[in-house]
Amino acid sequence: MYRRLFYLLVPVTLALIIAVGVIWHPWLWLLLLWVPLALIGWRDLNSTANVLYNYPLIGHLRYMLEFVRPELRQYFFESETSGRPFSREQRNLINARADGTGDTSPFGTIRDVDAAGYNFSFHSMAPRKVPDEQRFITIGGPQCTRPYRSSRLNISAMSFGSLSGNAIEAMNLGAKQGGFAHDTGEGAISPYHEKHGGDLIWELGTAYFGCRHKNGRFDAETFRDKARRDQVKMVEIKISQGAKPSHGGLLPGAKVNQEIASTRQIEAGQDCASPPAHPEFSNPRELMAFVAQLRELCDGKPVGIKLCLGVRHEFLGICKAMIETGTLVDFIVIDGAEGGTGAAPQEFSDRLGVFIDEALPFVDNALRGAGLRDKIRLVASGKVALGYDMVVKTALGADMCNAARPFMFAVGCIQARRCHTNKCPTGVATQDPKRARAINVPEKAERVARYHRATLDGFAAITGAMGLERFDALTPDHIRHRSSYAPARGYAAFELPRLNDGQLLGDDIPAAWQADWRAAAVDHF
Repeated sequence: MYRRLFYLLVPVTLALIIAVGVIWHPWLWLLLLWVPLALIGWRDLNSTANVLYNYPLIGHLRYMLEFVRPELRQYFFESETSGRPFSREQRNLINARADGTGDTSPFGTIRDVDAAGYNFSFHSMAPRKVPDEQRFITIGGPQCTRPYRSSRLNISAMSFGSLSGNAIEAMNLGAKQGGFAHDTGEGAISPYHEKHGGDLIWELGTAYFGCRHKNGRFDAETFRDKARRDQVKMVEIKISQGAKPSHGGLLPGAKVNQEIASTRQIEAGQDCASPPAHPEFSNPRELMAFVAQLRELCDGKPVGIKLCLGVRHEFLGICKAMIETGTLVDFIVIDGAEGGTGAAPQEFSDRLGVFIDEALPFVDNALRGAGLRDKIRLVASGKVALGYDMVVKTALGADMCNAARPFMFAVGCIQARRCHTNKCPTGVATQDPKRARAINVPEKAERVARYHRATLDGFAAITGAMGLERFDALTPDHIRHRSSYAPARGYAAFELPRLNDGQLLGDDIPAAWQADWRAAAVDHF
C-alpha cells in the first residue's frame, strides 16, 4: 500500500514544486530537499531491509528512533533503581562521592524492601569505630618474599586499548594520590600506567601481551625485566573473565593503533584476539609450575590467579595441585559472571559463569576445606560499587575487593554502552584522541581518589554500625537475604555445608562436597 503511495507522491510533489516555482521562484529551493529524499526513497524500493522495502523513506524513522532508544530509556523512562547494569541511583551516588559532595537522600528508601533478592543487615545498639589500619591488608603467602600492603579496594582489570590513554592515566594518578593499586588488565603495561607511578598489578592474559614472542608464547626475559620494576607490586594470571568466561579477549582492529600495537607487541590495525586458554599450561599441576616460575622471575612478589568460577571440581583440582606440588598462589581474584567488558558475545555474558555472591562462599569454603585459606587472600571482583557491596562481599568470604566500572564513572563514563564502537561519547572507552581529550586527567584523578576514599568510609561506617571493629569479623549470617516474599534469612542458609579447616583432607567430607572432590584432578581441568 505505501509503496504504491510512494510511486504516486514522487511525481505529484515534483509537479507541484515546479508549478508553484514557475509563479514564485524561491519555491524551487525545495528541490534541494526533494531530490535527496526522492533518491533515498527510490533506493529503498530495492532495499534488502524489509521495513525500508515496504515503507520507503519513512521506514528510516524506525532506525532513527532505535538508534536513540538507549538514551531515551536512560534519560526519560528509567527509574532510579531499574537501570542495568548499574542503576541511576548507584551512578548518582558514585558521582556524588567522586565530586566530594553530599550523598544523603531525603524521605526514605525508594527500594522495595519486601522484594526477592533484597539484602540488608542488622545494626547494633553499641556501634563501634573500625580503626583506619583495617583499610589495608598484606598480600603474600609463605612463599612470597616481597609482600604487598594493599588497600581493601583497588581498581580492577581494565586494559589500555579497551580504555583510552587519558582514562588510564587519570585512574593511575588517582591510585597514586589515594594509596591504592591499579590492575593493568591483560593489555600490558602502557606508558599511561607508568607516567605517574601508581602501584600496579600486572595481569597476564592468555596472549601474554607485553611479554610475548611473535608466536604468542610467554617471553620470560621480557617479563623479568618489567615485573621487577618497583611500580609493579603483584602479578595476576588471568585464567578467565566474568563477562566472557572461557572466551578470549577481543580488541577490534579499529581500536588497535600504533601505540597499542607497540604496547601489546602486536600488529596495528588488526583485530586483537586472545586465545581462550593459556598455551603455557593445560592442567592444575602445570599452572602451579607457571606460578612458581613467575614468582622467581618477579623476585618474590605476590603471584595470584583470576578466574570466574565455573565447573566446581576444576577449582578443587587447583586446590589439590597446590597441596600436591607445595606451590601456593598468594591471592585469588574471583570475577563474578555479572562483570563487564568492552565487548563480549551476548550469550556468554548472559548465561555462563557463577555470579559473585554464589562463587565467593564456595571458593572460601573450598580453600578452608583444603587447609589453604589462611595462606591465600581472596579478592572479590563483581559489581562492587558502594560501601555495602564491600560489606556483603567480605561477609561472603572476600578479604578485599576490586572495582572497575565505578572507577570508569569517576573519570566520566555515563554508561552509554558504546564501548565496542570506538565512539564512546565521554572519551573513556575509545582510542579516538579527539574524544579522549574530554578527560581532564588531574581533575578526574581527584575524583578517582575521592570516590575510593568515600567508598572505604562507607564500608567502615556500616561495619561499625553493625557492632564490629574488624572487617574480618563479618560472616554470611551478617547479611540477611530475602529469597522470596517472605522473612529474610542469613546467607549461610543458602550455602553448601560449611567446611572446617582441612576437612576435605580427611574422611569426614560432607555429602554435598564428595562428588566434586573426587572428580577434582591435578592432571586435567
